[in-house]
Amino acid sequence: MRLLARFRKLEPVSIYHKIGGHEAIEAVVEDFYVRVLADDQLASFFTGTNMSRLKGKQVEFFAAALGGPEPYMGAPMKQVHQGRGITMHHFSLVAGHLGNALTAAGVPSQTVTEILMGIAPLAADIASGDTAAKV
Repeated sequence: MRLLARFRKLEPVSIYHKIGGHEAIEAVVEDFYVRVLADDQLASFFTGTNMSRLKGKQVEFFAAALGGPEPYMGAPMKQVHQGRGITMHHFSLVAGHLGNALTAAGVPSQTVTEILMGIAPLAADIASGDTAAKV
């Protein structure tokens, strides 16, 4: 009976661990930015950006958001994205690229959906109310 009590106390496995931890997130982020930077509607947002630093922050953010062991220590999403002209259209494109990068990394579709649903609320802090695409 004691053995069963121990198993009942186990915490559920985080998405972070389910998808392979830090190394898996690094691979997904690398592929994600290849996709984003190849998208003509998104690439201009990253002109002059230190991509190594951005990728590092993105890995840190996703790791924390998916239940990893370290907290995200970057600036708030609203502060980082404010005034950049990011619309819901752009947010949707980015989410699509993230979903495709996760799928390409072998993340099960149900987990991809769970991750995308988890980031959806960030739209309010990242995108402006304008839905027109940036020209």
